[in-house]
Amino acid sequence: MAETQPSPLEATLAYAEEFHTEDEVLRTARHRAAEVGAPPILPGAGAALCFLATAVNARAVVEIGTGCGVSGLWLLRGMRQDGTLTSVDVEPEHQRLARQSFAQAGFSGGRTRLIAGRALDVLPRLSDGGYDLVFCDGAKHEYADYLAEAIRLLRVGGIVVFDGALGNHRVADPVRRDPDTVAVRELGKLVRSDERLRPLMIPLGDGVLAAVRLSD
Repeated sequence: MAETQPSPLEATLAYAEEFHTEDEVLRTARHRAAEVGAPPILPGAGAALCFLATAVNARAVVEIGTGCGVSGLWLLRGMRQDGTLTSVDVEPEHQRLARQSFAQAGFSGGRTRLIAGRALDVLPRLSDGGYDLVFCDGAKHEYADYLAEAIRLLRVGGIVVFDGALGNHRVADPVRRDPDTVAVRELGKLVRSDERLRPLMIPLGDGVLAAVRLSD
């Protein structure tokens, strides 16, 4: 039987994803994540994070969902050398592995602040308007709440970013009504309708939804 060839769209998306490569440090962090069942962002989404952090000259970044450090590495590489990544996760063991990844990459402990706990318990304690970028990769059913917190945390001109915005091809299918898919779909509507935000959907990884905060 002849092997099925990818469609032009599939080939194009694969080319865009494979355009972004990872070094040994990132591959090791990805391996750690696979071992403990903490799926990390894909390389294309990571590259988008790095690009956006660079574009806003990020000095202060909040990450919801530390995992084993893959997304944090991409963010740190895009941030200013004096920048600090504040990362929140409910799994202390994952954060322990993330610290190993950060150290292996040469980032000192002063560049990261890892907080163990539920994001919605931790975020209210962070300063209004004190951050350049907020990256969200936590519980999908809490995405709308993360958005509200992110708008408060961001300075004008800062960027909020959500991973998994295409929901493994489910979000675009109106027949799919599972709770996570509905939550991500509703998030897209919220971001697109909020006049304080200028949104962008990037079809890399599992979908990256980004939005610039325009005003208070």
